This record gives sequence, structure tokens and C-alpha cells, in this order.
Amino acid sequence: MLSHLRKGFTMVELIIVIAIIAVLAAGVFVAIDPARRLHEARNSRRSTDVASILDALVKIQADNKGTHYSTVASATAGNFYVIGTSVNGCDVTCTAKTTQAGCLDLSAVPANYIASIPLDPSTGTAANTDYYLSKSATGNLTVGACDAEGEGAGGSGTAPTIAVSR
Repeated sequence: MLSHLRKGFTMVELIIVIAIIAVLAAGVFVAIDPARRLHEARNSRRSTDVASILDALVKIQADNKGTHYSTVASATAGNFYVIGTSVNGCDVTCTAKTTQAGCLDLSAVPANYIASIPLDPSTGTAANTDYYLSKSATGNLTVGACDAEGEGAGGSGTAPTIAVSR
């Protein structure tokens, strides 16, 4: 008579299958690179925020027959200002540009132009949004992100310049 046959996997077969799954999982994880995707997502958000701020200010200017929003009109042409409610300390936080000590307060921009002033997704606060604004001598505006992230591990690498002018 035949001896009783056991059904199942041997230990060696199980180890081989687990090793194959581990190699495939590691390959997928490296291909996806979640840290890089997070940096790209935050930079994308910064680009959207910068465009939203500039759109609101340009709409105000158009609605007021070419006159800038009062806070922007009082800004000195050629200087860079961090957008925020802080009265001082804004000159040490923007790595993209050398900015003035006082922030440029846009918090009172009417809600029909922009619901609220956006904040940098990593470090922005109402006191210091980590976005900057500059007005040229001809009245053109530039809004940009102070601290865009590089696309390497931990935000290293060359950071893109995120700025829009009109």
C-alpha cells in the first residue's frame, strides 16, 4: 500500500516565494519613490498658490482701472516682500530672494478675489506665508515661492524656481 502522502509546500519553496515577493516589492518601492512624489506634490501646490495670489491681485488691479491693491501700491518698486501679517522678521525666511524685514499684508484682500491667502504647504503660516511679492517700476507683479524643494531625497538637489509675473 501507498504511504500517506502529505500535501503542502516545503520550507525551501516558501523561502523562495518570499524572496521573490521581497525583490519585486523593493523594485516597486524604488520605482515609485514616495519621497520624491511628495516633494513634487508640494511644489505643484506652491505653483498653484503663486498663480492664485497673482490672479487675485491682477483682478483687483483690473477692477480698479489699473490701480494696485493698496498694500501692493505702497510697496517699493524693485524690492521683494514676504507675504504675511508679521511686522518684522520676514527678511530671514525667504531663501529664493532677499526680502524686506516687514511682510506685505494681503490678509484683507476681499474674499470675492481670493478666499484666503494660501500658505506654503510645508512651512507657511498667516504671519509668514513663505511666498513673496515684488512690484517692478512699471507696475508688473511677480509672486513666487520662497522655499521650493529639490526633488532628491529629503528635498535635496536643485530646487525649481517657482514664480509667476504679470
